[in-house]
Amino acid sequence: MEQAMALNMARQGIEVAIMVLMPILSMCLFFGLLVSVFQALTQVQEMTLTFAPKLIGMAIVLAVLGNWMLGSVVSFTHACFERVGMVGAHQ
Repeated sequence: MEQAMALNMARQGIEVAIMVLMPILSMCLFFGLLVSVFQALTQVQEMTLTFAPKLIGMAIVLAVLGNWMLGSVVSFTHACFERVGMVGAHQ
């Protein structure tokens, strides 16, 4: 039973990590694609041009969704500590 619980916790951890990271990664992908199209249209080949929009986009996502992201991670961590405490109590 402990192996199944450990695998379930690992699966939930991966799900939480993906859920928390997807808004940031999708925003970076969107801004990267937008800047690439802009560079292709204007033929401006400046490599550092992509960093500023991505950083601004990440800051916006963190400002809007940061509370939810932190709450998700804290909730998962709390559930992990509760399960660890239950495993120690059963022995």
